[in-house]
Amino acid sequence: MSKLKILQNLSLFLVGKHGEKGIKELGTLSNLQGSLSIAKLENVINTEISETKIMDKKCLEELWLSWSEDAKDHFTNSQSEMNILCKLQPTKNLKRLDVYGYRGTRFPEWVGDPSYHNLTELYVIGCRYCCILPPLGQLHSLKKLTIRRMSMPETIGHEYGDSFTGTLFPSLECLEFHHMPCWEMWHHSHHSDDSFPVLKSLVINDCPKLKGDLPPHFRMLEAIQIKRCNQLGSSLPKTFSIRKLHIFESNKVALHELPLSLEELRIQGREVTESVFEAIAITPRASLQILDIRDCSSAISFQGDCLLTSLKFLYITDCKNLNFPKQNHQLESLQYLTITRSCDSLTTLPLDILPNLNNLHIYKCENIGCLSTSKILPNLSYIGISNCPRFVSFPEEGLSAPNLKILYITNCTNLKSLPCHINTLLPKLEVMTIDECREMETIPDGGMPRSLRSLCIGNCEKLLRNPSLTLFDMLSHLSISDLFDGVDYFPRKDFALLPPSLTSLELWKMSSLHTLECTELLHLTSLQQLTIGDCPKLENVAGERMPASLINLQIFRCPLLEEQFRRKHPNIWPKISHIKVIQANNNPGAAKGVVLIWMTAY
Repeated sequence: MSKLKILQNLSLFLVGKHGEKGIKELGTLSNLQGSLSIAKLENVINTEISETKIMDKKCLEELWLSWSEDAKDHFTNSQSEMNILCKLQPTKNLKRLDVYGYRGTRFPEWVGDPSYHNLTELYVIGCRYCCILPPLGQLHSLKKLTIRRMSMPETIGHEYGDSFTGTLFPSLECLEFHHMPCWEMWHHSHHSDDSFPVLKSLVINDCPKLKGDLPPHFRMLEAIQIKRCNQLGSSLPKTFSIRKLHIFESNKVALHELPLSLEELRIQGREVTESVFEAIAITPRASLQILDIRDCSSAISFQGDCLLTSLKFLYITDCKNLNFPKQNHQLESLQYLTITRSCDSLTTLPLDILPNLNNLHIYKCENIGCLSTSKILPNLSYIGISNCPRFVSFPEEGLSAPNLKILYITNCTNLKSLPCHINTLLPKLEVMTIDECREMETIPDGGMPRSLRSLCIGNCEKLLRNPSLTLFDMLSHLSISDLFDGVDYFPRKDFALLPPSLTSLELWKMSSLHTLECTELLHLTSLQQLTIGDCPKLENVAGERMPASLINLQIFRCPLLEEQFRRKHPNIWPKISHIKVIQANNNPGAAKGVVLIWMTAY
């Protein structure tokens, strides 16, 4: 490589062991430009490092220096390691620097040298033996700084001493700390009140010993994330510009009032949630649009109309004792509502307080029994209700949602019927899934909306026996899965006739299915796609032949039938040989397995 003196682009150079492909080969490549990554620096021979001449490569803009974290002989000589990094000093034109897995205890002076006036991004990752950060605050153009997996530092911010009076990090916009297990204090001097003047985003994750106050002088801060910092017990910095605040598993962090500029708040844990709800009650003109609450066991309630009127997205997860807003709280702006394993006191969800709701998700709410509304819901486009064993009914007079497109109901074992007047009240319904609703048997009078195109039915035997299913002549796609153990052939004569409008049919997870009856499919004169999956006993195709319109037949994890296809069994192959494409895959990881494809016609 050393002979390629005019080489301009080299994205990655791996340092070889025992002098093979030594780092000195980079020495003559003075025309390198753009980005250069040098990996496996643990293999560097000290006598060669001076020949690298990284400083002479004036056109380099990004440099990534990496030591393998799993390399043997960790930290054999700190001075030797620092000497290597010292000799890898890059050109002053550098815009981005990544130092990964450096094994020295200190950084050389060039890291943080203010003469690097073009440096805008710096990443220090996995430098586990460094006891102190380099003085990075005087990098005048630095916009993004990420410190990750540094095990040794206990204090950050004292690199300059109390005598420093200048502005630290004058251009920094994004600051991130991750996985700093020994970090205990963020030192901030009273002389540095003008530091971080344009910082917009602060992230502190997995710093379990960090305690005390965060620096108070973040005047332009827009986003804060604090995650798994259980000793950090201070109030958050006061700022008038904060828009996003995420606090996860950091229960000592307190929020005594909501910044009026706050638009997105995501919190996890009992103590912080309690403090937030107290702040909600006293905030006069909140702008909050997104509220995400998780893992709070306390009995808490929404209070104060001022906050609720601005909400557009509300996510409630694992808050069993949270009391959902009642009828006198109008959530007029709310568009997305998700309730997961929460609100045990909620038995009826009053949709009248959500006049502009767009998406509704209810998951594993054990006590909710029904939805209620007396009004039209003009914006509602999606309803998903899953794993709610006590859910038994939709509004008695029907659910009037003229723009609802998707209805998804799974594992509601006591629900017996779809919404009344569904054909007229849901005129734009396109996709419906009914899965693990074993008591579901009734199709409302008037049938289904003419707009319905896709229907998925899983483990709903009673519904499949309903003769009204034949009237779903608007359907183009039908998926049937998880039929009970006694179903050994399909379609069964006691099932409703499949809608003749189908262009796509899927059969999944029929553990007892042995035979596919072609004759019962011949009326599907528009059928083009047939997919069968997870039917381990399926091995026979009976009747005349598959519909003449069928173009594509896909078989997944049906080993017996696949073997019949492979052998072109004389009792089966003539019934499918007219199909242009037949695909079979018996690998449990279907997406990664070998697909056998027979092109039978052109």
